[in-house]
Amino acid sequence: MTYGQWDGHTNQLARAMAELGVRPRERVVLLSTGGEPLASLHLAAQKLGAVSVPLSFRLGPSELAYCISDAEPALVIADDSTSALAQEALASVEAVPWIRSGDPAEATIERLARDQPDGPLDVRVSERDISVMLYTSGTTGRPKGVPRTHSAEFHASVAHLLQSGQSLFDTTLGVMPLFHTMGLRTLIATVVAAGTWVPQTKFDAEEMLDLIAQEEISSLYLVPTVYWSLLRTGRLGEATSVRKLAYAGASMTPTLVKRLVDTLRPESFVNHFGSTEIYTFTVGTDVIAKPGCAGRAGVFSRVRLVEPFPDAPPDAEVAPGEQGQIAVSMGNPDAFAGYWHRPDANTKSIRGGWYFPGDLAVADEDGDLWVTGRVDDMINSGGENIYPDEIEDKLIGCPVISEVVVVGLPDDRWGQAATAFFVPESGTTPDHALTELRSYVREGSGLPSLKRPKRLIAVEEIPKSGAGKILRRRLSSGDYRSLADSDTATDR
Repeated sequence: MTYGQWDGHTNQLARAMAELGVRPRERVVLLSTGGEPLASLHLAAQKLGAVSVPLSFRLGPSELAYCISDAEPALVIADDSTSALAQEALASVEAVPWIRSGDPAEATIERLARDQPDGPLDVRVSERDISVMLYTSGTTGRPKGVPRTHSAEFHASVAHLLQSGQSLFDTTLGVMPLFHTMGLRTLIATVVAAGTWVPQTKFDAEEMLDLIAQEEISSLYLVPTVYWSLLRTGRLGEATSVRKLAYAGASMTPTLVKRLVDTLRPESFVNHFGSTEIYTFTVGTDVIAKPGCAGRAGVFSRVRLVEPFPDAPPDAEVAPGEQGQIAVSMGNPDAFAGYWHRPDANTKSIRGGWYFPGDLAVADEDGDLWVTGRVDDMINSGGENIYPDEIEDKLIGCPVISEVVVVGLPDDRWGQAATAFFVPESGTTPDHALTELRSYVREGSGLPSLKRPKRLIAVEEIPKSGAGKILRRRLSSGDYRSLADSDTATDR
């Protein structure tokens, strides 16, 4: 599809939304598995001056009902694969009109759109108007609506182009979901740069590699877990068109960095650190030289480290070299202005014009930040503070495990016991992996006894949100199925 064709198609969709009663500044919930249809509906809402609210199709009915009710939309649009979920959720929500997206030959919004004029709409939109409202993944509680203005979205996209290495006419892969800031940013930045956006509606590593080859994808912006999956196919070396790598959403281990560099030899390799609320905190522009480094403030950003206490004011900066919690200026042009209907969340996260995402970091002698964990993930074991990332970076080197997450579980003796949840490598039994990991903790990890996990638990999978973020609270609350368990992994 050319840009001219897309322009006309999205104009028609915008008029169809208007015919269904949507007015400028009203919200439209989009529930879709993704791809071109979702991208088109998102752009159509922008052209109408409405607010796009893409929601995760991986939500359960009750969580989805909460988000729909909270967003107060004028319309809900669901595709064939999500319509049953939408109807189940809408059954417990005050009456909201909805329509399917899909085959124009059926009763869908596309059918309504095809008879509409495809010329520009006469709609006035201010840069201060809300463009999109994303819901946070809810790793620490119920999802929060994050309204973002057209100005914030524009500046975030410009920042992405300047920071990620993506340039004019690049071909990018749209595998990250559009209900996540990474997916939306890849789409909008590619449009700003007159590039080609190639969607993959459902992640499959083998199919992704086929797409990369067929479409000559030049830049990738993915979460580390997707990069791991690509490496495990043994085919990533075939992706010779890929010249630029960027990642976000989670930390990347030095082991993964090295394997990607050895396999792809990228021209640029960037670590982007930010959030739904403020797109960019910092950017690590040289992942090869400093694996795992979050880098320095982004092009529009002001960042500082303050005392690592929940109510620390933004002027309580820590001394150079000391660990602190990250604070980001709300004056950044890509920042949000506050949560939707959540004054409690605003009080917790916004103080004195600065946003506190809850991340901990240390600045090195060059002024680059190294994220060490989260304020609420910190484990207090025996009176000592332990940060999960430190342990995870060491344990992932064990060859019999593919993923590992460390959380603090209640313990009578230690207060909290560092507990490693791991997924055995394919072809390795849970019991064998447990035995090998226990030995690795003691003899190969290099961890001091204080930081060695007190317990090891094999699980089938690490729980993640729809955007790929690890849900540590599910593990700490006991919401997992153990495949193998060691009450004591080391001497206590």
